[in-house]
Amino acid sequence: MTEEKILTKKISRSKVFVSEHGLATITCPHCKITKQTPVGHYCGKKHKIKAQCSCGESFLLQLEFRKNYRKPTELEGTYRIVSKGVGGGIATINDISREGIGFTVASPHNIEVGQKIMLDFSLDNRKKTFLSKEALIRSVKNDQIGCEILGNQAFEKDLGFYLQAG
Repeated sequence: MTEEKILTKKISRSKVFVSEHGLATITCPHCKITKQTPVGHYCGKKHKIKAQCSCGESFLLQLEFRKNYRKPTELEGTYRIVSKGVGGGIATINDISREGIGFTVASPHNIEVGQKIMLDFSLDNRKKTFLSKEALIRSVKNDQIGCEILGNQAFEKDLGFYLQAG
């Protein structure tokens, strides 16, 4: 391979979900060989690793240790702080799972870890299902907010169907 080809060759990236038993099913993006590998020892550590297949190709893996699949979205909605402060505004829902929601807000904001909020938004499904979720703020990184859906509202039928739709 020439030096020019080496410099321009992009390395493939794959997201791999890890089972509750610490196993990841890894498929080589080049030759499609699939292998189940224990990766539990990475939990709580580095989640991006470089892998090399028996076909000789290398690729990057992003290990996903979440209990539930997070569906990427671009849903517009609103939030309001309901405990430990006041405020609210427009939110863009970036991803959603049965138990959590990731969203962005316009800066500046006064959202802090430990606050409870109400998130109101409509799904982009055929019915445009409206959801109102009480959630606990778990992470704040600039305008990126992560929250946990509270109570049994996480198992709502419409949300379940939406997540299964891919």
